[in-house]
Amino acid sequence: MRGRTPYAGKLALAAMLTALSLVVLWAAAMAPWGRIGLVAVAGLMPAAAVISAGPAAGGLCWAGTSVLALILLPSKGCGLLYLIFFGLYPLVKWAAERLWKLPLELVVKLAFFNVALTVLWFGLRGIFLWGIPQAEELGWLLYPIGNVVFLVYDYGFSKLIAFYVARVDRPMRRGQGI
Repeated sequence: MRGRTPYAGKLALAAMLTALSLVVLWAAAMAPWGRIGLVAVAGLMPAAAVISAGPAAGGLCWAGTSVLALILLPSKGCGLLYLIFFGLYPLVKWAAERLWKLPLELVVKLAFFNVALTVLWFGLRGIFLWGIPQAEELGWLLYPIGNVVFLVYDYGFSKLIAFYVARVDRPMRRGQGI
């Protein structure tokens, strides 16, 4: 192991996950439908980086993907959705779950979601809802329904993280280690 820094493997993993995240975001930008789902899939990569290499690697994956997405993607909306919510949420989730108090965890997660939703709704509504004429009329349903959908998303995200830990991270650590 001469010549290899302890962080080289973590940096390489973050770089590979950044590239994979960017590929998924490119697919989201090209897809005629299912864009939000693909952007959510891209958000799994920073979570994998956090689990396998730590929060710094997750932050690097999120930041690198966000910058590259805003520069390279033809659809900036996908990049903005990743930047503001789906890419950043794994880091927020990691920090919130370190509090070890479920009510406080939920408050932090819901506060983050509602801030992100507010930014997306009031700041970037024209990008995401340009083809929906009834969007303005249904705005009052946004927060109650959005919070319920977010809690379901968080539960599913936790299950995907558990799957990743059991099927990918543990075997990877037993093999070569990071």
